[in-house]
Amino acid sequence: MIIASAVPTVLATEEEPLPIIPVLGEVIIGFIAFGLVCFLLMKYIFPRMEVTFRARVDAIEGGIKRAEEAQAEANVLLEQYRTQLAEARTEAAAIRDEARAEGLRIIEDLRTEAHAESARIVQRGEEQLRAERESLVAELRRDVGRVAVELASRIVGESLADEARRAGTVERFLAEIEAEGAAPATGRR
Repeated sequence: MIIASAVPTVLATEEEPLPIIPVLGEVIIGFIAFGLVCFLLMKYIFPRMEVTFRARVDAIEGGIKRAEEAQAEANVLLEQYRTQLAEARTEAAAIRDEARAEGLRIIEDLRTEAHAESARIVQRGEEQLRAERESLVAELRRDVGRVAVELASRIVGESLADEARRAGTVERFLAEIEAEGAAPATGRR
């Protein structure tokens, strides 16, 4: 019995269509549905997707292009900055050199003024020394003349009170002393 009942099942399955081969109606409906979906996708969805895709591509490429332009502009500005910096350094060096030259000129001017002032001071000092020497020589002559007149009065025994006579005697005496002092000094040279 078991065998008999298995046979009718096998026979019954032979009448049913095979599951691997689709039914023709389903295939036709599937093709129509596929065509309809393809039509709708191509007519409405794909164009919108294409617009969105192009917008994104444009945005990305535009962003890249803007970034490249910004980079180029930044490079130009960097070069300008470097050029200006080099010019500023050159100008600073020129100003520094000019300041040094100005400083040296000022120092030289101050030295010249100092030398001139020192020469004036030395000249004034020499003039003061000359004036003091002449004053001392005149005072010494008076003192030497007075002492000489007193000594001569004592030696001669006569009074040399006469002023005119005394002045001549003193002047003669001093002239003789200067002549004697000048003669050995010129002989030594």
